[in-house]
Amino acid sequence: MAFNRRKLLSLPLAAVVAAPAVQAQSAGWPSKTIRIVVPYPPGGSSDIIARAISQPLSDALKQSVIVENKPGANGNLGAEFVARSAPDGYTLLLCDTGALAISPSVYTKLSFDPSTDLRGATMLAYSPHLLVVHPSVPANNLKELIALSKTRDLNFAVTATGSAPHLAGVALERASGARWVYVPYKGGVQAIQDTVAGQTQVLMNGMLATLPQVQGGKLKLLGVSKGTRMPLIGETPTIAEQGVPGFESGTWQGVLVTKGTPEAIVQRLNAELIRAIRTPDVRARLAGQGAEVVTMAPAEQDKFFRTERERWAKVVQQAQIKLD
Repeated sequence: MAFNRRKLLSLPLAAVVAAPAVQAQSAGWPSKTIRIVVPYPPGGSSDIIARAISQPLSDALKQSVIVENKPGANGNLGAEFVARSAPDGYTLLLCDTGALAISPSVYTKLSFDPSTDLRGATMLAYSPHLLVVHPSVPANNLKELIALSKTRDLNFAVTATGSAPHLAGVALERASGARWVYVPYKGGVQAIQDTVAGQTQVLMNGMLATLPQVQGGKLKLLGVSKGTRMPLIGETPTIAEQGVPGFESGTWQGVLVTKGTPEAIVQRLNAELIRAIRTPDVRARLAGQGAEVVTMAPAEQDKFFRTERERWAKVVQQAQIKLD
């Protein structure tokens, strides 16, 4: 009993000793360079946003902010790197939070748990998926594309197996009766490049990275996966309008930190990240490419993440997608 009593008495003491250390760490933050890890190759939606906010964030925090691309394993390599990093606010993860919500359902052997190893700092932006085809494809709307898919093979570029655009394509195929031949890539940039080159014919991807190719005439836009039409893309109808009622999907970019990061640092990051993404030139630049600034409190983002996990788990189960 004496041993147990000493053990119990030591717990509050440990907490008392640890508290000033955490407070001191928070008070002195940041005192060195901050890394924003993007778990995809350069040029994708997450990379675009990370580079857009890095300078405003650096100016606000009076420290260097660098963007580091760590692609691999459908974004899980970079996410795990942040999950295993010290919880001190110096290593941030900026990525498609939908991908993180999907991974636990898709991978049978995921070496980390996004819901317990990471926590939200804030959401930053949302952009709907665009349904695009190579200009040579003889279809000018979804109905014509569905009909064409039943007469010939159409290669559907998958930005990453089990990604949100992939599952959006699966959901569209099931809801519309279309038939795709899925061709997996290691990121959105490669998928876009091959569709532009005509090696694949159909693509669904976040608007932020895809719209410039549409505006340049390199891809033909057939529909947008949003509830309402967007003035930015003129009279392009939504997918829901074209015979798939209620169809919506998109890419949510957000920043996460290692679980255990002091609350004071998380709240400071939340405030400064929101300020950076709302900088007039950053907001205007993103809006010009179809991305809507959407921010959240850390707790709100964590709740959103849990909801997304539950939603995508059902789609993954129906599609029977599993990866080792």
